[in-house]
Amino acid sequence: MDLAYIPSPSHGVLYLGPVPLRGYAFCIIIGVFVAVWYGNRRWVARGGRSGTVADIAVWAVPFGLVGGRLYHVITDYQLYFGEGRDWVDAFKIWEGGLGIWGAIALGAVGAWIGCRRRGIPLPAYADALAPGIALAQAIGRWGNWFNQELYGRATDLPWAVKITSVDGGRVPGTYHPTFLYESLWCVGVALLVIWADRRFKLGHGRAFALYVASYCAGRAWIEYMRVDEAHHILGLRLNVWTALIVLVLAIAYIVVSARLRPGREEIVEPAAAEDDGITGSGDQDADSAGTESADTAAAGAGSGKGPRKSPGKTGKD
Repeated sequence: MDLAYIPSPSHGVLYLGPVPLRGYAFCIIIGVFVAVWYGNRRWVARGGRSGTVADIAVWAVPFGLVGGRLYHVITDYQLYFGEGRDWVDAFKIWEGGLGIWGAIALGAVGAWIGCRRRGIPLPAYADALAPGIALAQAIGRWGNWFNQELYGRATDLPWAVKITSVDGGRVPGTYHPTFLYESLWCVGVALLVIWADRRFKLGHGRAFALYVASYCAGRAWIEYMRVDEAHHILGLRLNVWTALIVLVLAIAYIVVSARLRPGREEIVEPAAAEDDGITGSGDQDADSAGTESADTAAAGAGSGKGPRKSPGKTGKD
């Protein structure tokens, strides 16, 4: 007898009158909102304009959704093009099925287009968005809970998730809630990136690479626990191999980038820097300007005269 477990929703759709609100889609929308909101805060703190992150997200998010769906459909093609399957289901994104690998890859293409249109370096934008993406994944994983999918092996642990649906060959019972494990791991990844970025002043894409590496480390062991249908290579699930390969590439990028381009970008958005009259480091210019103003005021006070005005000036800029 199971004394404790996480219950699954009886259905994954709520109706607001005639309008269906699907739990899976709702989690993705909330995740995107959080990523853009927090990414905007980090971008402004780095010297960028407020709203730039959202403007570029208009390109990145649609590309990411398409990429995530394409990866899922291609790697699990038997679910849509096998015998007795309906290929139209490949377009039913609300039923679940987004591959993070495709979402990040194609989403980066969309972000690159948006950054290029605004003259912004993509690595700096990715660094600002990195922890927000991890938080978005943490929220989005709860969409799998609504759909009763992507759970692990059977268990009687008190935090097991209880599956009640029999659709798609599911067997009712209690299983490892791998969606919960990954959600908690992603929160930890976000906190790690935030801490490391503050401690080491990560730049030139290294904060984003740290997010990728740390996420992949967790995804590898969580993926190994899952029991849903998947392709295997040398006894390991395809996504385990993907996580391990991307992990190695991300670590290599951090090492090489730190040697070739140490430090952090001083200017991340040229237009914002021009608005502020910044030509170098924002903090250094602000300090220099403050010192110069103080010296000018002191000189004026000592001579009994105020600061000299430039010819043709009225005292207002």
